Amino acid sequence: MVEPPLKAEAGVMAQPVVLLVGADAAGLASRLEASGYRPTLEAHPNQGPDAVLISSSHMGSIGELRAQLGAIPLLVDVQEDTIEARASCLSSGADDFWLSSQGASDLLMRLRVHLDLGRRVNVPVQLLQVADLVVNPSGRQVKRGNRSVGLTAREYQLLILLLERKGTVVSREQILRLVWDDQQGAASNVIEVYVRYLRQKLEEGGEKRLIHTVRGHGYCLSERMPNLEARNA
Repeated sequence: MVEPPLKAEAGVMAQPVVLLVGADAAGLASRLEASGYRPTLEAHPNQGPDAVLISSSHMGSIGELRAQLGAIPLLVDVQEDTIEARASCLSSGADDFWLSSQGASDLLMRLRVHLDLGRRVNVPVQLLQVADLVVNPSGRQVKRGNRSVGLTAREYQLLILLLERKGTVVSREQILRLVWDDQQGAASNVIEVYVRYLRQKLEEGGEKRLIHTVRGHGYCLSERMPNLEARNA
């Protein structure tokens, strides 16, 4: 029986709980524990995990995990570093991958980045809204009109950034710095890929486009295409 994670006391943060799915992921338990994480093979009923590591053989469970756990980071083991393997991982609904051929260092770096992103989200308590798109930050609930929209953790981070700067143009450099933490390993088209994912989900019910591409400058979330004068410095 896995004990619940430690509570934060006297300014000391609780150990992040990492759910391990599949034998390859479970084999990393001792390394994770030595690095300050609390690995578990099952989610505690009163305390969900902070992140999930999934063996490549268990990618089929991503949809169920997403529905059960919501917008927390899901990372998949990619054993062969190929474009096809990376694309398969991201299209499955995972937020990221780690390269097992690189050893545990690649995993620990990516895991730290995702958990830091979650802790750095600092949005007002009030609802965030543009047109009929409404986000409740306290529960990470996203709605387009009366329709609920399910987002991955990374998609949610990108949407929040665009919402916080609605009506202005956010550059690719700003997005990489604030959403991807300047990860050197990020693919050159990773922003375009995630903007496409986000648009597909926000427009799935036939709603009008709210995320606009301002060529040569970046992206803007607004009811209509912005003027170039609106771009950020």
